[in-house]
Amino acid sequence: MKIWIDILTPKQLLFSEPIVERLRKKHELLCTSREYDEVSKLSKIRHFDLIFVGKHGGSDKKSKLKASIERIEKLSKKIKGFEPDLVISYGSPEAARISFGLGIKHIMFCDSPHANAVMRLTLPLIQKLLIPHVIPKKEFSKYGINEKNIVQYKAIDAVVTMKREINENIDSPFKNNNKKNILVRVEEEEASYTSKSSKIIPIIQKIANDYKDENIIVLARYTKQIVNLQKVIGSKVKIVKMSFDGKYLLNNTDIFIGSGGTMTAESALMGVPTISYNAVPNIIEKFLVKKHLVKRETNPSKISNHIKKIFELKNNQNQKKAEKIVKQMENPIENLMKIIKN
Repeated sequence: MKIWIDILTPKQLLFSEPIVERLRKKHELLCTSREYDEVSKLSKIRHFDLIFVGKHGGSDKKSKLKASIERIEKLSKKIKGFEPDLVISYGSPEAARISFGLGIKHIMFCDSPHANAVMRLTLPLIQKLLIPHVIPKKEFSKYGINEKNIVQYKAIDAVVTMKREINENIDSPFKNNNKKNILVRVEEEEASYTSKSSKIIPIIQKIANDYKDENIIVLARYTKQIVNLQKVIGSKVKIVKMSFDGKYLLNNTDIFIGSGGTMTAESALMGVPTISYNAVPNIIEKFLVKKHLVKRETNPSKISNHIKKIFELKNNQNQKKAEKIVKQMENPIENLMKIIKN
């Protein structure tokens, strides 16, 4: 069988790795993406073979539309030539439109019903949707897919990505000293579902003032973001672009402050003390907060106090909690294999 997989984000790339490893033993695969800095850098780090077609549209609606139209035109020619029997994506509007237009069956993974625009552009056009069990089917069916075509798995997606092997022999942004490592992830700014009001600036400023003797690393997403952060925060913290495997950084982190997305979930399941400033409210983040693997807080002073409490604790209780919850989760890829077989 010929299978086309369209991969648009770093999280999708990491989630695809074990899928590609399983499928390529028996099937011919074509893995595509678009020009997007974090994906291209991560694909090199992970040695993941991708064909880049088109580009990310940025934050402007007109630019997003233009980039998507151009990508559909370029990608459809390549897909016609490849002639796949099946398409797998993680919420790709271009993959949904092309597979629908060419009459190819499309299986999609998704844990982000809050991505309203992407859901509207994909779900009415696909055949099967695989989702984490913590998200009710109605969160997706309201966009136009029948609930009988939605398959739930007893896991969240981070349970797949957190198990990957990493290369420890790389330069770390953390200094090799006896200080604590604080890692902060800046929220997404160019996704269609995010608001442009930043919660993280006052949080970083408070941490920089209260923990100036520790190693503080701020992970930014875009060059423009780095420039803006440096203007506001100055040299109090080290601001770096995301050119690392997130798991490598988390392995060396004493406390992680994230926006509530992919790295927040990975950090929590790895047992790293994790705070979410909930920039993008979502059901996965709510699940992790409910399980006491993530502390949700937006007040800079309260975040600072929580960091102090974590540093005063001798035992990392998060580790045991995380291990217990991870053991209870199944492998979503097995569900995919059953659907492909059927």
